[in-house]
Amino acid sequence: MKRSALLTFLVALGAGAATVLSFGPFNQFWIGIAGPAVLFYLWLGESPRSAFLTGLAFGVGLFGLGVSWTYVSMNVYGNMPAPLAGLAVTLFILLLALFPAAVGIMQGISGTPSAVKATLVIPAYWTLVEWVRGWVLTGFPWLSLGYGQVDSFLSGLAPWLGVFGVSLFSAICSGLLVAVITSDGRTRRALFVGIFILICAAAWNAGQFTSVRAAGEPIKVAIVQGNVPLERKWQPTQQEAILNMYLELSARQIDRDLIVWPEAALPFYLDQLPKEFWRQLDLHPADFVTGILERLQDSGVEKNYNSVLAVTGERAMYRKEHLVPFGEYLPLPFLFAWVIDHLGIPMSDFSGWKQSQEELTIAGVRAAISICYEDAFQDQIRGSLGNAVLMINVSEDSWFGDSLAPHQRLDMARMRSLENGRPMIRAGNSGISAIIDHRGNVVARTPQFERTVLLAEVQPARGINPFVLFGSWPVVILSAVIVLISLLARNR
Repeated sequence: MKRSALLTFLVALGAGAATVLSFGPFNQFWIGIAGPAVLFYLWLGESPRSAFLTGLAFGVGLFGLGVSWTYVSMNVYGNMPAPLAGLAVTLFILLLALFPAAVGIMQGISGTPSAVKATLVIPAYWTLVEWVRGWVLTGFPWLSLGYGQVDSFLSGLAPWLGVFGVSLFSAICSGLLVAVITSDGRTRRALFVGIFILICAAAWNAGQFTSVRAAGEPIKVAIVQGNVPLERKWQPTQQEAILNMYLELSARQIDRDLIVWPEAALPFYLDQLPKEFWRQLDLHPADFVTGILERLQDSGVEKNYNSVLAVTGERAMYRKEHLVPFGEYLPLPFLFAWVIDHLGIPMSDFSGWKQSQEELTIAGVRAAISICYEDAFQDQIRGSLGNAVLMINVSEDSWFGDSLAPHQRLDMARMRSLENGRPMIRAGNSGISAIIDHRGNVVARTPQFERTVLLAEVQPARGINPFVLFGSWPVVILSAVIVLISLLARNR
């Protein structure tokens, strides 16, 4: 590799790693614009082959640092031997890095002028590739550029265009920085600076004009964060102690309307819960929501479900639909059965619920339920909203340890509240548990790795954001049109 090519590779690698600082827990949104701008600048004038390698380097930096927590999940908590975990994570990072590398190739064949390429063509390709990454092989939508803007002016676009709309305009702003640097003449530079400022101002104002408003009185909520270590949680000798801990922490919260426990809070199947459990919940004045495991017969075959139980005088269930590959189910078992042989993950053979599910009535209001990983998928959450005036997500983030992942997941939850105009109650075993308002602001949160009870109020909200009506399709179509025009220009 020539020195100049090596330097380009290293700069792209560093820009990708720096872009991670735009996501939680750092939330330096300006780096989420500056980092990709470096990549876009490097791409200008490169051949498609060189642009592929530059994009690959950026992707290795972005995902190598940004999803480094997957090693913790596999090795520390999944019991995978270190060499095997290292190999698996390396292959996973390289797979993800192929997505920005693909953008490099595709923008490299565009025949548009540099300023147009940087400000329109590359952002359009980037957004389409992010969208594809959100569903291919069941999807892995982590580290979309839009999540890095959850605290910036651009977040005002989320109620209108969703996270991919924020990604598109974030990338456009990156391209405008490149155009300012590469353009000749003060007039052209001033034009691009003016467009940059106009986009930020328009995005901020867009966030102020939605039809979502407060609905009814605030609900008094208690989130019980049990902080039960994974290595202890599934030991049969610990079942009773864990159950009693949750009941004791909840018994004191007699002034609450709703008490929420995390994903799979109790190490039982639903049919194993003792009568004393039901008696205490029925006598408590609050409604309860908790993660629980179920086993149901389906055509003579027993299937396990990761579920949510709501106890409100009556009992209602939500069952997880979007499962985590290799964590909750094994894709292509004839190829990957060896992986499970090395993973000591308890309760890892789940079925996804296939039937339609409605929101649940809890504490007198309608609530849309999701379990852990599901809130990373914007269209699934949008599709489950129905008549809900709030959202509840129960999670188990202990698998990530003390890594970036719980903070990144909090950003995703905030984006879901922005998109749908609904507050979210987020309960995690080890944290971060939080109350998020309908504008994506964190009203209250817990520290990580502490047993605690978060007491707060959540204000239900009603109204329909444009994103709820149209989803990601306006952004996908707009990006596709830009790409099509660029390809036509190249042919001419």
